[in-house]
Amino acid sequence: MLNRLFRKKISERTVAKLYGAIVEQARQPAFFSDLGVPDTLEGRFEMMALHAWLVMRRLAMGGPAVADFNQALFNFMFADLDFNLRELGASDMKVGERVKELASHYYGRVQAYDTGLAGTDAATLEAALDRNLYGSTLPEPEHVAAMAAYARRQLAHLEAFPIERLLAGEITFIS
Repeated sequence: MLNRLFRKKISERTVAKLYGAIVEQARQPAFFSDLGVPDTLEGRFEMMALHAWLVMRRLAMGGPAVADFNQALFNFMFADLDFNLRELGASDMKVGERVKELASHYYGRVQAYDTGLAGTDAATLEAALDRNLYGSTLPEPEHVAAMAAYARRQLAHLEAFPIERLLAGEITFIS
């Protein structure tokens, strides 16, 4: 109980800065123009979800000390999705349902991507990306393979990335 009293308050500005960097990376034009990710609302959500998963997976490696920050990042992401749906003109009565649906989709992606990483071959992660990131499109197999390789490179990079920098809202992604 005393830990809660002395726990450092999480800065929303810091969480927003980290989330902004995630969104900026997810919106890199090459994903859409060179790797065939659909340039649609769904495709953009999927790219953001992929990058959020990469960062939140790294934060989870920080254990209980980082759990509140990780949760704050998750909460910020879905508050932003709520805001954006309202800005796009979605019915106020439907926004809450849609955000819950997106959260459910996100958790499904997390499970699929984690399972894909645990697979003994590249095909498991590729199948998860094909099914989720590319949705109902028929991507070129080399695009899916390139996205799987990208995700693995980012994870390797982030595993070595200092947690303290993430907690300061700082991140770098590699190409």
